[in-house]
Amino acid sequence: MKHWITSTVLALVLPLTLSAHAAGLAAPSDLPDLEQARAAIEQDPAVNQARHAVQAATHTAGMLAASPYEWTASTTAQRRRIDGAGNGSGSSNEWSVQLERTLRIGGKAALDRDLGDAGLQQARAQLGAARNESARLLLDLWLDWLTARQTREVLLEQLQFAQANVKAVETRRKAGDASMLERNVAQGDLAEVQRQVSATAAAESKAHAALRVRFPQLPLQARALSEPTPLDRDEAQWRAQIAAGSDLLRTARQALRKAELTAARTRADRLPDPTVGVFTASEAFRSERVVGLSLSFPLGGRYRDQSAREALSQVEVARASLERQSRDLDVQIATQVSDAVSGFERWQLAEQSAGVARDSARLTQRAFSLGEADLQALLMVRRQSMDAVNAAVAARADALRARYKLLIDARLLWNLAGVD
Repeated sequence: MKHWITSTVLALVLPLTLSAHAAGLAAPSDLPDLEQARAAIEQDPAVNQARHAVQAATHTAGMLAASPYEWTASTTAQRRRIDGAGNGSGSSNEWSVQLERTLRIGGKAALDRDLGDAGLQQARAQLGAARNESARLLLDLWLDWLTARQTREVLLEQLQFAQANVKAVETRRKAGDASMLERNVAQGDLAEVQRQVSATAAAESKAHAALRVRFPQLPLQARALSEPTPLDRDEAQWRAQIAAGSDLLRTARQALRKAELTAARTRADRLPDPTVGVFTASEAFRSERVVGLSLSFPLGGRYRDQSAREALSQVEVARASLERQSRDLDVQIATQVSDAVSGFERWQLAEQSAGVARDSARLTQRAFSLGEADLQALLMVRRQSMDAVNAAVAARADALRARYKLLIDARLLWNLAGVD
């Protein structure tokens, strides 16, 4: 009970405080700013598709509010022949005109209006979910590009070392202090570093192209990856904040509401809607004028009964879907919080390892230039340094990615909560 009360309070209070904070939260320095990101997200094809779905749902709601029934006008004309007519003419030109319409009874008009509103709210929630997914995709593509770019810069630095080593070995070989084998080893190391530079350049180009094609309105200004920071909230707070603003949950809730209204509408359909009309006719040589009312009722059968049962089953399907979506969201949040916490720790360890490896490589490089270390030792230490630095870049990107995704889902990054 205490846990339920605490979660409820968090769900009510945190969205207000954190959303207010979100309005003034600037984007991190390594990400596109608010205006750039919002413009790119709004033009994403998935968001455009969801926006058109909202427009369609608006028209659907208008249709349901207006009623599926319309006035029907009908007319007939006939020529009647009467044998033995005393007036010497056995033919009478006759006609009739009728106007009729089916009426919704039993509260069906109100149910239809509620159904239209539920469909519209569901479409709006799906639009919000599309924006959130687009923001997550933008983040992934952006970080993929920056990570590949920064990795290439690290390898370019290593390439300079490899080129310097080849020159040093050539100088020492001419002086008789290095063998042909050492020269071949140095050149092989240079070729390997060049291969890695080429591979990372291709990865950068690929990431750049994916970002440019999916978000063509986004200015692609390269920025250095910022330093990760630890989370300032615990898992319960993140869960309350994300669940309160989750458009996927809102979509599932509206789907359940729509299913319940559909079931109620189907139950109401067990009482058929009557059709009422007025008509007038001219008969018997235009000597008779007829004016009347008409009323007709469909006779319900097994079809209406089975339709009502099917609608009730769909309610349970929607209820189970909402429960599944809620649990999936809890698992996702727990996983993301764990990734963000462990990612920050891994980045710190990777940075420490990279710092030690850089120092070792610098000292070994100096010892090699003074003839105090052989080439094999230098290449081994420098390769360890390169791997450590690359691992630190990857760990930095992973830590930032995990934290930024939490901020997006919590509506704290790019202010997605402020989009209508």
